[in-house]
Amino acid sequence: MKPYKLVIKPEAFVDIQEGISWYDSRQEGLGTRFLESIEQECKTISLNPHFQIRYDEVRCLPMKAFPYMIHFIIDDDLCQVVILGVINTSKNPVNWKKRRK
Repeated sequence: MKPYKLVIKPEAFVDIQEGISWYDSRQEGLGTRFLESIEQECKTISLNPHFQIRYDEVRCLPMKAFPYMIHFIIDDDLCQVVILGVINTSKNPVNWKKRRK
C-alpha cells in the first residue's frame, strides 16, 4: 500500500512549536525528543491512517511517549492525510472545538 501524503495545517505547526518550547524549558533536548516522536507517529499515520473516528470526520492518534493526540482527517481520493492539530490531552476540549469552526 502506498503511503498517504501528509499535509500539516499551520495551526498544527503552532501546536508542535509550543510543545517543543514547553518541553525544552523543562529539560534541554526534550523538545527534540517530542518532535522526533511526532515525526514517528506521522509516519505511522501515513502508512495506516484509518484510525478510529473520534468526532465528525476527525481521527485521533494518541502519542506513545507524550500526553498529546494528533488530530487529522483523511482524503482517500487524494491519498492524503491532513494534520489539523497536535493537542495536549490535558487541555480543555472546548478550545479545540472553537478552533474547528
